[in-house]
Amino acid sequence: MSGNPSSPAGSSPGADDHVDQLPDDLDPSLAAGAYRFPDNSRRRVPAVTSVLVGAATVLIAVTTESPLVNDGLAIGGVGLILFGLYGVLAGSRMHLDETQALVRAQQALGFPVGHASAQQVWRGLLSRPTWRVLAYSAEEPPRQRGLVLVDAIDGCVVEHLTEDNAEELGESVTGPASNGEQG
Repeated sequence: MSGNPSSPAGSSPGADDHVDQLPDDLDPSLAAGAYRFPDNSRRRVPAVTSVLVGAATVLIAVTTESPLVNDGLAIGGVGLILFGLYGVLAGSRMHLDETQALVRAQQALGFPVGHASAQQVWRGLLSRPTWRVLAYSAEEPPRQRGLVLVDAIDGCVVEHLTEDNAEELGESVTGPASNGEQG
C-alpha cells in the first residue's frame, strides 16, 4: 500500500512519497554570518558601462561614413552618456547600515523601541538612499508607533512621525471607529 493521501491513516509512508524540502541554497542553517544589505554604489558599474558604450557610439557615428550610420546613432550615444552620468551621480555610497539606522530611529522617536523594521528606499531626483524605519514601543501591546526616514549617506534623520498605536486604542487603521452618524 502506498502512502498517498487516499490511503488509510494507519499505513506507513511509501518510498514514492514526496517530501517538501528546502534547496541547499535556501537553508538558513548553512548561512555564513549576518546578511549584508547591498550598497547603493553598485549602480556605478552599469552607469560607467553606459558612458563608455555611449562614447564609443558617438565616436563611431562621427567618424564613419556609411549609409548605415546617421545622426540618430549619435543622438542615441549622447542619450547613453547622459543616462550613465545620471547613474554615476545617483550611485552614492551608503555609510549607514540598517542596524545603525534603527539606532538613529530610536534616538529620534523618544520612546523605548520594541519591534522595528528597516527598509531601504530612494528619495529625490538623484535617488538618494534612505532607510525607512517602522518602530513600535516596547510595551506589550505597544502603545506608540513611529515612522522615521534616516538618510543612508550622512545618517541624519530626514523626517519622523510618532503617534499612539491605533490598533491598541481599538480604532481602525484608516481612522476612528464610526459613531453611526451619516454625512
